[in-house]
Formats: sequence, C-alpha cells, structure tokens
Amino acid sequence: MKRPAAALALILAGLLGGCASSKKPLDYVPTLARFFLESTSGAGTPVNLPRSGVGLLLDSRPVITEGDIVNVELVQVDLGKCLFFQLTPAATRDFYRISVTHQGRRMALQINGHAMGARRIDGPITNGAIFVFVEVPDEALPALVENLKKTSAALQREMQRKG
Repeated sequence: MKRPAAALALILAGLLGGCASSKKPLDYVPTLARFFLESTSGAGTPVNLPRSGVGLLLDSRPVITEGDIVNVELVQVDLGKCLFFQLTPAATRDFYRISVTHQGRRMALQINGHAMGARRIDGPITNGAIFVFVEVPDEALPALVENLKKTSAALQREMQRKG
C-alpha cells in the first residue's frame, strides 16, 4: 500500500516542481485527499479507521480525487469539528449522480493513502459540499486543513495553467 502513496508523492512533486530551478520552497506539506466508495461486490481494499477501528472494504478506484477539490475548511457542527470539502463544478455534477445511485453506502476519506474518516451517503448531494469527520486529534486539524487547502490550490493552479 505504500507504493501507490510514494508514486503519488513523486507525481505531485513533479507537478508542483515544474522545471524551475529557483522555485520557492513549499510552505506546506503536500496532502492528497481522495474519497472511495464502500464495495458491495465483496472484492476491494480493506481499510480500518485509525481511532475507531471501523473496518471498510473499498472499491479500488476513487470517486473523488485531489483534482476535484477546490477548497477545504474546518467547520464546527452539532456533533463536533469536521472537514468540509468543496468540489469543482464538474465533480459536483458527477458526485450528485453517485450520491443518488449509491445511497446507503459509506464513502471513506483517504489522506495520503491512509483511511482517516468515513460518512454514509444518506441522500443526494447537489451542492458539491462534503462534510466528513476525521479520526485525528482536534489539535491536528488546523494544520491538516491548511495542508489540504494549499495542496488543492496548487493543483488547481497547475491544472488551469496546463488546461
């Protein structure tokens, strides 16, 4: 499981690095977020959430990748602090269809290849807003959000430049 994460880190370093030899050092740790649906076929990748130990069997292909995310915020809701992910318009449309056809299934958030949270799809999600509780200490959340935010912004800038 470490090989895909290492390959992703190399790809991200290449994307962010470009050809400039005098680039500024990054003021964040590249942090990639991907969402995977729970498998219903009995085949998939088993993961366990770090604190609760909840086990999930996930489809091998993500439904949302780091390129689909335009913003991440730390928000306070009735049940505590969670992460709010805002998707691109294209990803919002795709995810709406997924949320309609896969109601009742769980979706797991992986950060840099490690399962960190999950949420059940309880209805159609039309606005491209995904709220998910992550199993990390509250004091680590601001730095995690900052790294996710800056990584997403850098990827979006790179995609716009190339697109």
